[in-house]
Amino acid sequence: MGRGVAIIGAGYAGMAAAVTLAERGVPATVFESGPVPGGRARRVQSQGTELDNGQHILIGAYIELYRLMQTVGVPSDALLRMPLEIRYAAHFSFRRLWLPEPFGLAGGLLTARGMPFGERVGAAQFIAHLRRAQFKLSADMPVSELLAQHKQNGSVAHYLWRPLCVSALNTPPELASASAFLAVLRDTLGGAAEASDLLLPRVDLSRLFPEPAADYVRSHGGEMRLQTPVKDLGALRQSFDRVIVAVGPHQLKTLLPDAPEYSYQPIYTCYLQYGENVRLPLAMLGLADGLVQWVFDRGALLGEKGRLACVISAQGDHQQMSLDELAETCHRELAQAELVAEKPAWSRVIAEKRATITCAPGAKALPAAPEGISFAGDYTDPEYPPTLEAAVRSGIRAARAIDG
Repeated sequence: MGRGVAIIGAGYAGMAAAVTLAERGVPATVFESGPVPGGRARRVQSQGTELDNGQHILIGAYIELYRLMQTVGVPSDALLRMPLEIRYAAHFSFRRLWLPEPFGLAGGLLTARGMPFGERVGAAQFIAHLRRAQFKLSADMPVSELLAQHKQNGSVAHYLWRPLCVSALNTPPELASASAFLAVLRDTLGGAAEASDLLLPRVDLSRLFPEPAADYVRSHGGEMRLQTPVKDLGALRQSFDRVIVAVGPHQLKTLLPDAPEYSYQPIYTCYLQYGENVRLPLAMLGLADGLVQWVFDRGALLGEKGRLACVISAQGDHQQMSLDELAETCHRELAQAELVAEKPAWSRVIAEKRATITCAPGAKALPAAPEGISFAGDYTDPEYPPTLEAAVRSGIRAARAIDG
């Protein structure tokens, strides 16, 4: 490949493609419009404080992401690994038991606290049914319809299935693809125990993979061009043998006016800085009865003592609130859950209004690929919802499709 490969976008998809090419000795030049790599999972500066633009939960099934992290030299302690445990500030807790499968998951469901015994039995039967069906459906449907068909309502839906759907697909169950949801359940609850482990970042999201990946690409003869937006895809195509477009789907139309229209879902992350003595009983806790879905202890994870991160995923009434109102609501819900007793010294709300596409049945329409151009991004994966693993898989796939 005389002129090499251009990659537009230094998010997880673009950097996965660049690393995969670098492993094969193919020179890649990565163009990124922003000042740091990471795309929709990156480090940001907010009023002099370094924060992430969102709080990500990784799971043990993210095999390709972990493989590339190891390739580029990310230390193992960059992630806090915990056996699957879903605990709320009140009412509910579930933990996968240390038993051979399928007994570990079934035992965890049967011993879960905060829901009637009949619902626990029903949840175990639901998973057993999905196993027999190999986590596949004859036709896709909304997650809410799947849950209704199997009588997964009440507490088990409120504390387990609906939050898992929103966390994994960033889409309300009434809209979300059941097929994509089952792909996640297959690889986590339906897999080996370690596949469902929760892995929480202990470094910022740019340092977690994109920045070490950028160093790896440079050390293997590639080039990183930060703060270099690409506006003319045709001109770039004339300068390189192949081009991988790895921008977010909402940025496609600037490069390809005929790109499909997508529906999007937001993620709001509210950072609240309390006194250094404030900490959570667990690094991650659920809040089920208000706007906040999960709260993370950034002190336990990143050493940012007293800093809590509240996450609100998918669409909802909160989109009509001001950022100040959102911060006040997050603090009030933490106080009501008796997690904090003081007011925060400061707060920041980061709104990613187009964090992912709406992961609905049939939503993944791909752009037509002009000659010499291919696409990577979490929205392109044929099976997985728009996650970091889907982004990485897509980058690897795009790179491997190029002849060295």
